[in-house]
Amino acid sequence: MANNPRSGAVRKLKKGPLKGTGGLGRKALEGKGPTPKAEERTYHKAYKNKQLAERSAAKHSAGAGGHTSNRRSSGPKGRATEELVTGRNSVVEALRAGIPAKALYVAVRVDMDERVRESIKLANERGIPLLEAHKPELDRLTEDAIHQGLVLQIPPYEYEDAVDMASDVMAKWKKGHIANAPLIVALDGITDTRNLGAIIRSVSAFSGHAVIIPERRSAGVTAAAWKTSAGAAVRVPVAKAPNLNRAIGAFQKMGYFVLGLDGEGDVSLPDLGLAKDPICLVVGSEGKGLSRLVRENCDQIVSIPINSAMESLNASMAVGISLYEVSKQRSTQA
Repeated sequence: MANNPRSGAVRKLKKGPLKGTGGLGRKALEGKGPTPKAEERTYHKAYKNKQLAERSAAKHSAGAGGHTSNRRSSGPKGRATEELVTGRNSVVEALRAGIPAKALYVAVRVDMDERVRESIKLANERGIPLLEAHKPELDRLTEDAIHQGLVLQIPPYEYEDAVDMASDVMAKWKKGHIANAPLIVALDGITDTRNLGAIIRSVSAFSGHAVIIPERRSAGVTAAAWKTSAGAAVRVPVAKAPNLNRAIGAFQKMGYFVLGLDGEGDVSLPDLGLAKDPICLVVGSEGKGLSRLVRENCDQIVSIPINSAMESLNASMAVGISLYEVSKQRSTQA
């Protein structure tokens, strides 16, 4: 009896195939589709934050007479195209530099110091709307950046089309509306916004007409670029080219001479003989220089004579020196 299993202790298996569901469980296996975004789920914290932000935006818009809105616009892929300058030092410096601004956010019961007072004063003088917001709202708006109760909203820069802009400058010169021959600067691989700002400043200082940047892999006109340009970005338009090499080809057909800056140039800058003609000056990054295709498409490669111990110049410095030489030759040949 000890070797016999207890009755009911052994599971008996049925012979033959087991009975299936007959397809009745197929719907249960289909799933419910992609998971909704966090801000679309009513029980999620992100949903509540979104509702709060929308109510706050409506409130501020109404308070400003409906002329402004603190909602951030989005690009084609949903990315914000507006920039936020945060922190008291950064905000007051941006306002001093005359950077275009859409609104100045000030925290409720903010601890007033000289920077806050000056920021509010400058915003009032320029007619920039002042929007009061609670700290949680500013935290959400800045994605938890350190804002110190002060946030400046910068509208997205409106770029012109590179080919249209170059054509417009050429047409104005031929009609006599512009005294000097067209002079534009194109950037090939410049990703530092401070370099861009400094180049814009040099173009303005030496009577240039525009700056061209590629659609991709290039610095854009941000708050940092505005600040470095020292206000020159108001006077010098920045245009975008979807394809820089195609734009260069279009410039050449219009009558521009495309000159690339490189240490191993065909001609030294003081010997440049095209200064009085319409020019598109192309500069590459300090590390890589001009890309191969851009270099091949240039009419001439120009080098700046420097001490042999110095490998290369900063891009903005190279542009400044080149524009000075062009300006000097134009004034002597006029």
